[in-house]
Amino acid sequence: MHSRKNRVSPKRSLIADQRGTVAFEMPIVYLFLLMLVLLPLSDLAIAGYKYASAWDALRAFGQSIQYSPPSDVTDTSSWAPAALAKADSRYPITNFQVICGDGGAVCASGNTGSPKYYSYSTTITLTPYVLRTALCNSTNTNTCSYTLPYTERFQ
Repeated sequence: MHSRKNRVSPKRSLIADQRGTVAFEMPIVYLFLLMLVLLPLSDLAIAGYKYASAWDALRAFGQSIQYSPPSDVTDTSSWAPAALAKADSRYPITNFQVICGDGGAVCASGNTGSPKYYSYSTTITLTPYVLRTALCNSTNTNTCSYTLPYTERFQ
């Protein structure tokens, strides 16, 4: 038979056996990983995806003009509306200009230089949940938008 000396009290047995500690700590670890690691990473991933998509839309618009150029490049009133209609509707093209000469001036009736390149831009709007202060550098915290400029040379 067992002697009283070798018997362990139930209270000491529970203290010595700490298998339930992991189950107790798991919600804390999960919350830590979710709030401090995964949510900021998702903000960065969404911002990166929007940036890459907008950049691709700008580049595709530039290639559509470059590979099927209009007959008179300097007269944007005749061909720019049709070209802008072909742009990606998620990223509308703004500030479209044809630049003439080496000085970088917009093509106009007084500018006699040959067309060198065209420039335009689009705007992306971010809605970060965690990294608002890091990604949105504006004083108005309700909007977080970036304007992406793009230029393409004529061939």
